[in-house]
Amino acid sequence: MVLLVRVSTSQQDYQRQVTELTQFCQAQGWNVCNIFANKVSGAKKIEERTEIMEMVEYVQHNKVDKVVVLEISRLGRNTLEALKVIQMLNEQGITLYVKNYNLETIIEGKVNPVASLICTILLEIASMERLTIAERMASGRDQYIAKCRAENIKMGRPDTYRKADSAYREQYKKEISLLKQGMSLRNASAITGTSIMTLRKLKSMFVAA
Repeated sequence: MVLLVRVSTSQQDYQRQVTELTQFCQAQGWNVCNIFANKVSGAKKIEERTEIMEMVEYVQHNKVDKVVVLEISRLGRNTLEALKVIQMLNEQGITLYVKNYNLETIIEGKVNPVASLICTILLEIASMERLTIAERMASGRDQYIAKCRAENIKMGRPDTYRKADSAYREQYKKEISLLKQGMSLRNASAITGTSIMTLRKLKSMFVAA
């Protein structure tokens, strides 16, 4: 069997999921042969999520009979995309086990219709929760902007704010390297996707005239 874990941002850590699932599988006597993990939004299409595509290919070629996730939202927050993964596993006769609900999509070689229904409902709930949170954040932002405008409060960074040179060097390593090699601003922008205005600033800061 394999583990599938995911977090939504690069600032988060999926080690907690790995530890909890590994301990659970050991208690069940299940042998974990691989772990697939990534830090990426679950709202993306499965074709854009490398850990999903690698996991599907792995289980197809290594006679894996079970994929374990901590909760259904780790499979994806987009209902249709997550259901695609379940369908792909079902077609290979591979069980998806959702730990926090003790759900198995295949039992004794047959697709479990109750689990499929529950998974669909849980995915829809997760999608609705994400939408509600986004709406609340947008509402809060709009109220804050309106308050600042009404009270003539300046928004954004203070005038005295300046990012440290070391932070620029870390964030724009590739851009600075290209500029030091004599590459034009336009070509460097085409390669890196960084705006010409930012590149011009980097050039003035780090590249000798």
